[in-house]
Amino acid sequence: MALKVESRSSDSPYIERVWRSRSDEVSRMTSVATAHWDLVFWEHRGQVNVAVQGPESRASPAPVPQDATFFGIIFSLGMSMPHIPISRLVDGSAEIPDATRRSFWLKGSAWHLPDYDNAEAFVRRMVREDVLVRDPIVDAVLRGASPDVSERTVQRRFVAATGLTRGAVRQIGRARRAAVLIQEGVPPHDVIHRLGYFDQSHLARSLTRYIGRTAMQLIDGDPSQPLSLLYKT
Repeated sequence: MALKVESRSSDSPYIERVWRSRSDEVSRMTSVATAHWDLVFWEHRGQVNVAVQGPESRASPAPVPQDATFFGIIFSLGMSMPHIPISRLVDGSAEIPDATRRSFWLKGSAWHLPDYDNAEAFVRRMVREDVLVRDPIVDAVLRGASPDVSERTVQRRFVAATGLTRGAVRQIGRARRAAVLIQEGVPPHDVIHRLGYFDQSHLARSLTRYIGRTAMQLIDGDPSQPLSLLYKT
């Protein structure tokens, strides 16, 4: 029983990560919290599907179609498709209809289905045709800069572009880093000090909410209900 996931980084400023996977006798998984949204393509029993998967504010169980293949593009924070507001997709998704093995429709135009190796070219076209835009204020905030606008404007623009508050993005990112470190064998008490948690219970609450696992469960692993993609940033 396995959910085989492969992923890679990207040199594109618009892409956080590209991934693909295949399900093999796995019916459920734990979808961990993520501040990023992605465009997902999958084929199951000869049917091709496309959907925009929004950010996830907490971990939750998710069904997995058996013997399906998946491919996804995870977008950098601050990237959005204005015609599908990300703020409306938090903890949800939007299906893009009429997909075939060759193409699908996006904002009134036909698009060839991308794949794991040509995701960057596909995203460059999205940017050229203004299907995908980036908010420079989010970029500035993430770099630690202070945009020349009011704090209220920063908050509003950040939520509009990411679907989440800055605090939620920080907490999700820290929990994901903690989970990766624990899976790599770093003792939980070291993770607490390294990532700035107050104590063991603070780490436990964070992992339970955002990862859906305790530290011990992360150490032991549970192949019957795998986690969605976790990776080093």
